[in-house]
Amino acid sequence: MTREEIKTLLPHREPMLLADEIVLQEDGSVKGFYRIPEKPFYCEGHFPGNPIVPGVILCEIMAQSCCLLFPEAFKDNLLVYRGLDGVKFRGEVHPGDLCETRATLLERKGSLYLCEVSLQVDGKKCCQGKITLAAVPH
Repeated sequence: MTREEIKTLLPHREPMLLADEIVLQEDGSVKGFYRIPEKPFYCEGHFPGNPIVPGVILCEIMAQSCCLLFPEAFKDNLLVYRGLDGVKFRGEVHPGDLCETRATLLERKGSLYLCEVSLQVDGKKCCQGKITLAAVPH
């Protein structure tokens, strides 16, 4: 799924669309890719001389990469956070880095979707955890 195809599911738009490509894997998981811009607004002041992508942005990249796991949930709905569990930050991500995510749907309960997801850069795991998203009518 290309960035333009992702826009048909996600309501996010620049500068908060944080997925360039998402690929459904044979095992039902998804792999996502996002290149951090060279001068993203969220790194201004975080930190001068050594910009580091904030952890909340890494969580958002991971959440957006989950979109292909349950595309049917987007029909007449917005997907919003309902929980973050066991999120660990294991390495820094910087402007220009190519983030690769891997997401798996663990469980669905009604309108709730529990996903296990990780984010790595150059083969090094930088963030991982479980994210619960809810499909809410809009």
